[in-house]
Amino acid sequence: MPGTRHSVGMAVLGQIAQRLGVAENWARDSRCAADLALARLGDAQLVLLRPRRLMNVNGRSVAQAAELFGLTAEEIYLVHDELDKPLGKLALKLGGSASSAMPRLLVGIGRPTHPSMVETHVLGCFSPEEQELLSPLMDQATDLLLDHIRARSQGPLSGL
Repeated sequence: MPGTRHSVGMAVLGQIAQRLGVAENWARDSRCAADLALARLGDAQLVLLRPRRLMNVNGRSVAQAAELFGLTAEEIYLVHDELDKPLGKLALKLGGSASSAMPRLLVGIGRPTHPSMVETHVLGCFSPEEQELLSPLMDQATDLLLDHIRARSQGPLSGL
């Protein structure tokens, strides 16, 4: 669902691939039901993963890719939208989640005022005013994530 608030994580991933010069290198991998691109960042090799499953079951693709590339949960960065952060706000959460130890980059999409509008809001496209915030937000998100990976990459393989 490109262009929706729910796919903002994929937009950040696209920006990362662009920055690392691998935006044209995506290849479908049926073993993990995803498109993959490999990139170098200093001494680290990154595995960029663009799952081809429905958004709420992307975890299966992540788990299969982790097994395929021998990655631990701490080496996998998840990038996803966050209702409870205003549009334009980012947070890098380092583990502590009930579900995993994976670092997560939360990209704020804001919460609508009425609870019945959440689904429409999440699956909706950004307004023209919101789109003006997206380009600098994508740059900020990419910088934050790549800077963090550079700072902690000491092993030969890290993943996204």
